[in-house]
Amino acid sequence: MSPASAPHPVHFSGPLLQDDPAGVYREMRRDHGSVVPVILDGDVPAWLVLGYRELHQITGDPVLFSRDSDLWNQWENIPDDWPLLPMIGRKQPSILYTVGERHRERAGMLVNALEAVDPFELRSYAEKFADELIDGICPRGAADIIDEFATLLPVRVLTRLYGFSDEEGPELVTALNDMIDGRERALAGQTHLFTSMTALVAARRKAPADDVASRMLADTSGFTDEEIVQDLMVMMAAGHQPTADWIGNSLHLMLTDKRFAASLFGGRNSVAEAMNEVLWEDTPTQNVAGRWASRDTQLGGRRIRLGDMLLLGLQGANSDPQVRTDSSALTGGNSAHFSFGHGEHRCPFPAQEISEVIARTGIEVVLDRLPDIDLAVPAASLSRRPSPWLRGMSELPVTFTPTPALGGSHT
Repeated sequence: MSPASAPHPVHFSGPLLQDDPAGVYREMRRDHGSVVPVILDGDVPAWLVLGYRELHQITGDPVLFSRDSDLWNQWENIPDDWPLLPMIGRKQPSILYTVGERHRERAGMLVNALEAVDPFELRSYAEKFADELIDGICPRGAADIIDEFATLLPVRVLTRLYGFSDEEGPELVTALNDMIDGRERALAGQTHLFTSMTALVAARRKAPADDVASRMLADTSGFTDEEIVQDLMVMMAAGHQPTADWIGNSLHLMLTDKRFAASLFGGRNSVAEAMNEVLWEDTPTQNVAGRWASRDTQLGGRRIRLGDMLLLGLQGANSDPQVRTDSSALTGGNSAHFSFGHGEHRCPFPAQEISEVIARTGIEVVLDRLPDIDLAVPAASLSRRPSPWLRGMSELPVTFTPTPALGGSHT
């Protein structure tokens, strides 16, 4: 049985998941079980895996459930302008679609390049750029913390780490957001990101520096410049928007959930707790495309055909009632969520650490610099971006007591 021929497949789109993804995942699980037949844009069929156990099985078996998108049995039905191509890709020489020993070598290259980032420099960059952004809004007493802070901070830090100039950051933010939202500007965003990365790699090939791009180029495993460009694109996309959404979703939780009220008034321990709660309940990376079955098999009571695509429902698995028996209880320090993936294609640990440092530093600067911060609108009026892949706030308008800018005193 294909996803399209299964009873009542679900049309998988952003608007469906925009307001109440937890409710939608509950309904999907009730109606279809842990493996849900879905229809993507253009009536393209796929399976959405919501079960924690089933997701563990998929990510732990890279041979049966391959990352090689060439296996997909739907390519003949995919037009060149399909808006989800940037999220899936074909013949894409990046680490995302590399398998076996070559994947392990590439993962090693990325880990080495990221591990060499000085943690003190990283935090210093994050504080510097966060303070500069807050300087631009603190005298006003009101701001949209998403548009004016969260969506700008991670990429400013990452561009510095990777080797870009600070001036190139804003256009890269726009390109990344366009690409990830999977709408009409997705392909244009991907093109801008590719062009920028290609220029960076060419420049660092001629003149190496102390940055991530140069360290990747210096690796002795024999990767081409094109492969390094693709991997830098992957790291930029995976490092920027989820981190921006982690900041926004965490601040949203602190501003709307009384359990975290202490975070707003100096309770720094609860910042980490709120950030971990978001990874369970409101994770930035909701769904990932994908894995492809290398042969006919069974999963969650479904018959999966050779070449079927399976979408990884990270948020659905995090809220699986077999794992979260009491969804109202705080998770504390439990980090057994799927928010960074699992298995050999999971987010590399140094990349997780970089994301956490940027997000936590950004949140702490907001709370330090904007006294008595509060929502400027009713919580129920807030909206989310219409993406089924990444869940983030469209806006987070806040008010606070105006304070003077620090100027250059923090650099």
